[in-house]
Amino acid sequence: MAFPRIVISAIRGGAGKTIISTGIIAALKIAGKQISPFKKGPDYIDAGWLALAAGRPCYNLDTFLSPVEQVLNSFYSNSLNTDLSVIEGNRGLYDGIDVEGTTSTAALAKLLKAPVVLCMDCTKSTRTIAAVVLGCLHFDHDVDIKGVILNRVAGSRHENILRTSIEHHTGICVLGSIPKLGKQNFPERHMGLVPTQEHKWASDSVAAAAQMAKKYINLEMLFQTGSNAPDLPQINTTGRIPKKVNDVITVSSKNNPRIGIVKDSAFQFYYHENIEALISAGAELVYISPLSDKNIPDIDALYIGGGFPETHAKELAENITFKDNLKALATEGLPIYAECGGLMYLGKELFFDGKTYAMAGVLPVVFGFSKRPQAHGYTVSEVKGKNPYYEVGTKIYGHEFHYSSVLEWDGEEKDLAFCLERGSGFIKNKDGIIFKNVLATYTHIHAFGTPAWAEAMIRNAVSYRDNKA
Repeated sequence: MAFPRIVISAIRGGAGKTIISTGIIAALKIAGKQISPFKKGPDYIDAGWLALAAGRPCYNLDTFLSPVEQVLNSFYSNSLNTDLSVIEGNRGLYDGIDVEGTTSTAALAKLLKAPVVLCMDCTKSTRTIAAVVLGCLHFDHDVDIKGVILNRVAGSRHENILRTSIEHHTGICVLGSIPKLGKQNFPERHMGLVPTQEHKWASDSVAAAAQMAKKYINLEMLFQTGSNAPDLPQINTTGRIPKKVNDVITVSSKNNPRIGIVKDSAFQFYYHENIEALISAGAELVYISPLSDKNIPDIDALYIGGGFPETHAKELAENITFKDNLKALATEGLPIYAECGGLMYLGKELFFDGKTYAMAGVLPVVFGFSKRPQAHGYTVSEVKGKNPYYEVGTKIYGHEFHYSSVLEWDGEEKDLAFCLERGSGFIKNKDGIIFKNVLATYTHIHAFGTPAWAEAMIRNAVSYRDNKA
């Protein structure tokens, strides 16, 4: 089967992959192409920018969080009937979880038989860039590196030396040369780029990136490189791939449990696959915002994803009616599944930037923040404690990334459902606070790798609805 596709990678994080990928996707879309965006790895923020540029959801391809078959199924099913799939890598091309490069961008490129374009930060370097590209070429001959995009180029003389050196010593084509840009359209924060939901001029930034790509990148040659990717074998894409949100009628039905999704600029970290999994399992979704809503509507379960409650702490703390409503519902037994930022919001207080903010008070926890990450990376948990969502003994593959930590906790270890084999968790390598039908955790899960999650959300929602009827 023909799936035009290309991987945008680099030799490290911070080389400009996301902005360049966003620009390429947006420019090709403006040119009339249908582009499918993908993000390699667990990142939410980059995926949000790619989705905004493409005008369609971005799907995460992660062979740690999900089985390989599911990653392939997701790529196939979400690439159908499009002109090009653009897959943004993460970190450096060969960076994985071990010395073999397992879960690396290179490993994904080989799995998808996708050509790779390297984005090279050329700051204060010339001929050495050619040596680095040559090293990447020879490090793994099964990785199909087809082109280079030069980034942060100082001027025409700098570009000429770079272009000539790379093409002479490597035989690889330079597809673009982007100068150092004075204006920063993509502001950054401690976790990387500022999310689209918090960026007031996100659409303007995408438009600027599109103009940059159109002006400085040979988009026709890049598109042709992706179009020349080898055919992939035909596979059955039905599997466990959830229905698309747009393919599902979400009108109210007495048979469909109503699951609330807390989503606004404070809580924005949701894998689109997780949302689709809930719909596919039979949920009617109700979007809720503790920043703007005063009360929680009639729902049967609640999903609170991650985000940045600390940057919205004042507004969250001031919405007392919503917090009281949430605490009362949790006490009554409303099923609530919360991840990272959602965990913090369910706590008693947030101590941030020298001030203390009262949160929902569902859980007896006070959180503080550090300037350095307190946990960052993949996690492996075993479910040890009984809870409403996972059977004891279940292995959960997830991801954690947070600057917060527990300052005070008026609880016991028996209240924690997960024991971590890899990762930090909530405290002492344990995670997953249980309170009635609440499970709150630092661990982010992906529905493809944890199919029991969506099923449990539906089961708990139906049970709660039936009991209150």
